[in-house]
Amino acid sequence: MPGSTFGLAFRVTTAGESHGPANVVIIDGCPPGIPLSEADIAGDLDRRRPGQSKIVTQRKEPDTPEILSGVFEGETTGTPIAIIVRNQDQRSRDYTKIKDVYRPGHADYTVDAKYGRRDYRGGGRSSARETVVRVAAGAVAKKLLSHAFGGEVVGYVTRIGDIEANIPETVTLAQVETLPSGEPNIVRCPDPEAAARMVELIEKMRKAQDSIGGVAEIVARNIPAGLGEPVFDKLKADLGKGLFSLPAVMGVEYGAGFGVAALKGSENNDAFETDAQGNVQTRTNRHGGMLGGISSGMPIVVRAAVKPTSSLPRAQDTVTVDGDATTIRTTGRHDPCLLPRFVPMAEAMVALVLADHWLRWRAIRE
Repeated sequence: MPGSTFGLAFRVTTAGESHGPANVVIIDGCPPGIPLSEADIAGDLDRRRPGQSKIVTQRKEPDTPEILSGVFEGETTGTPIAIIVRNQDQRSRDYTKIKDVYRPGHADYTVDAKYGRRDYRGGGRSSARETVVRVAAGAVAKKLLSHAFGGEVVGYVTRIGDIEANIPETVTLAQVETLPSGEPNIVRCPDPEAAARMVELIEKMRKAQDSIGGVAEIVARNIPAGLGEPVFDKLKADLGKGLFSLPAVMGVEYGAGFGVAALKGSENNDAFETDAQGNVQTRTNRHGGMLGGISSGMPIVVRAAVKPTSSLPRAQDTVTVDGDATTIRTTGRHDPCLLPRFVPMAEAMVALVLADHWLRWRAIRE
């Protein structure tokens, strides 16, 4: 079956290409009575959109969402929600010279191997442009989580290249988006000192006609215990699938992640206790809010490693579609670092997974 649909109870299906007229998402399974407007969706699209700062691609897209169905008098109706985001600043001419050349690090060759043809304009369906409507769907999922039980999802950058941030124990959206000075936090790192150095490194990479990777962390708070399945549909497995489905993601971990390899069991286990209200919790959270693939009620903490942007204006060795050796310079407008715009994409996928599993949990408990 074609893989353009994600989720079981909260299902999203996307369609569209980088240089087509628009991208579209259909959301099926959203309960009725959730307050929803285009303004609710626009906020996250603004955080994802190109051209928002000097360290991202300068493609100018307003990314204005249009709700076509599923909302009436300001609330969801329970019927499928359709959202369209139109493309307005495509420059397909940037790709005509390389239509018969495989770009290193991209899906050009593998798409050809799968379909026997491809849309070479910006990567077509495999372009990160497709994620614009995932972010729109994620905004709807966030509204559902907030409305249903006060859940929230916040992501931020923890590392760019060799620069690692000191992350506060609790990070707010305001810290991610705004520096203490009141200026926009264009790299979306909640450590102001590290954020400044990250911006300098990204600008250095752009001037060198190169790119740089990094790590983003996503935290979901106020998530009830009991979400997820004990075997194949573990919450951690679906979160991993959701994040790995995003372009450029090379690794995903949760909680203490790969750090557990150096621990003893007595060091890794999180002791249980009860809070002042008698609720069960753990003293620490090395398990990242999930035990046995099911949410524990502690904050869900996941991280994604994102590779450097593959499109580079410097010469790279490659081959043509006929297998002849050549070199390529990728012109056009590309991010020297994907992390600042990756954050809302990652938040969206985490929110979609949590909304799906909350609806599945509700179905067996109510």
